Amino acid sequence: MRTPFVAGNWKMNPPSVAEAEALASALVAEIDGIDGVTCVVCPPFVALPAVAGALTGSAIGVGAQNAHPETKGAFTGEVPLGMLTGLCGYVIVGHSERRQLFGETDAFITAKVGAVLATGLTPILCVGETLDERDSHRAEAVVRRQVSAALAVVDAGQAGSVVIAYEPVWAIGTGRAATPDIAQEMCAFVRSEAAASLGSNAADAVPVLYGGSVNPGNVDSLAAQPDIDGALVGGASLVAPDFAAIVRAFSST
Repeated sequence: MRTPFVAGNWKMNPPSVAEAEALASALVAEIDGIDGVTCVVCPPFVALPAVAGALTGSAIGVGAQNAHPETKGAFTGEVPLGMLTGLCGYVIVGHSERRQLFGETDAFITAKVGAVLATGLTPILCVGETLDERDSHRAEAVVRRQVSAALAVVDAGQAGSVVIAYEPVWAIGTGRAATPDIAQEMCAFVRSEAAASLGSNAADAVPVLYGGSVNPGNVDSLAAQPDIDGALVGGASLVAPDFAAIVRAFSST
């Protein structure tokens, strides 16, 4: 049985470290006591120490939004994984904003997945198609390419240390979530592609999340789908009661 998994991607929010720390404390009050679900928040880099401190002793884990695969070097503005060790347990890899706005390629994302695992952290691998790719019936081909490329550096024994989030690019930050049927179909497809790379038994251990305008109003219908193991949440993760409602929808309590 896979443990449900809910992660909050705070992106460049809240606007200050003090507010990030306050949000983390508010989440502890809302979420502690909700059982049967792994819960993680991913603040901006500069807020990681404060947020990790505020979450000490709680059931909420901490993740980074990005990392560079090289251990050191002349990569201005980047953060090596060694600096994240001890601050967080997870790293978002391949988010569509990194792919689209910063030109990250499948090969670069694959290198990140391998480096994250080698550091002992858990990658949250994001995959998903644009609206043009969906409308031109290329969604499955795009997602197949992204999943197979990233999992090329993962062996079956590491499958339990990988999380995959299906995030249709056309639903991120738009308020336009995929229907439960589309989300289920694509999450099931992601798992089938993971099985092609890792084997079916190993793929069964990989949590597959849905991301893209998840909120308290639509989460119950998403959580009811058999191949959706959790959610990668954007805007709603910045509102403690809303994020708690999403966590609760996937929990055993």
